[in-house]
Amino acid sequence: MKLGFILEDHAGAQDWLRDVLKEVFPEISVTVADRLTEARDKLSHLQQADLEPDIALIDLSLPDGSGIDFIRDLREAVPECLCIVITIHDDDRHVFPALRAGARGYLLKQQSQSELARRLAGIIDDEPPLSPSVARRVLATFAPPDTTAQPDLTPREQEVLELIARGFTLAQVGQALGITRHTTAGYVKTVYRKLEVSSRAEATREAMRMGMIDN
Repeated sequence: MKLGFILEDHAGAQDWLRDVLKEVFPEISVTVADRLTEARDKLSHLQQADLEPDIALIDLSLPDGSGIDFIRDLREAVPECLCIVITIHDDDRHVFPALRAGARGYLLKQQSQSELARRLAGIIDDEPPLSPSVARRVLATFAPPDTTAQPDLTPREQEVLELIARGFTLAQVGQALGITRHTTAGYVKTVYRKLEVSSRAEATREAMRMGMIDN
């Protein structure tokens, strides 16, 4: 690795990530940007000088946009660049869009510098740098539905679950099923209890995981 690129808006984190890169790749030169617009400008200047980053550490939450946009830029401009997300976010809303955009790794800032360095060093052996919680989330997406653990929902409870998973309000569910809003709320409460969840999003995710509704 000859040239690294860091897109991170906090100065302290910039220094920390530079140290991580230097620890793993001692001879690497590092370009740093703290905004999406600056990153795009610096990438353009590098290309004009016939230079291309070999690896990029990219934060997702930026003052003027998303790091995912820069991942797309890099994948188009420098397909061989290893785009590695460095972020605090490990939820589906951040993980999967970043991977679909072309990120080759996803690491969490909560990890120690030595752990981040160890996972980045795995690149040398073609090991994708993924934080453990992210790796588990990715693997769970491809796991077969856990049909053995399905709760015993009645047909009516199944109907209610399908509708709330599609975004229906309680009133809309009641109207669709010909029941009162109060009765609908009772069904939802029972569904949450049987699924051992406390929100609509959790109920939807759990039902998808078990194959009870389409993903």
